[in-house]
Amino acid sequence: MIPIRAARPDDAAELVRLRRLMFHAMHGTDEPGPWEASAEEAVRRQLSEPEPVLGAFVVDGDEPGDSRLAACAVGRVEERLPAPAHPTGRFGFVFNVCTDPRYRGRGFARATTEALLDWFAARDVTRVDLHATEDAEHLYRSLGFAEHSIPLSLDLSRRRA
Repeated sequence: MIPIRAARPDDAAELVRLRRLMFHAMHGTDEPGPWEASAEEAVRRQLSEPEPVLGAFVVDGDEPGDSRLAACAVGRVEERLPAPAHPTGRFGFVFNVCTDPRYRGRGFARATTEALLDWFAARDVTRVDLHATEDAEHLYRSLGFAEHSIPLSLDLSRRRA
């Protein structure tokens, strides 16, 4: 059995390190930047809230003397207006699933993602969205994810210029 636990605020730096690894897998870049300090602060704050909207599940690394995380799955509950198919108005978004390269092939991504999906279900989330790399698409499909049409999106950071 894979030892999964809920992430704690003091895991913030490691969750951001794994996020950087995910960006490398998705976009070929993993350069550190000022976003990391903001991300660490957001993780700490959102995991410390009395009723957290951030769900994060991790597997600790098992190499001697290494305190790094082996894997994580992180998502957030978003509340929108209820609709016939989504009476609670609660949607989930998975935005960070990553396994450190030293630990790949052990089922950690599946196990942490399943824990995150259970967390969403316990909060009456009716739909969960994510973006996946081609390499990970088979994992998400095996968990029941399917194509969904999101017709348009806008990067507001470009409008501010």
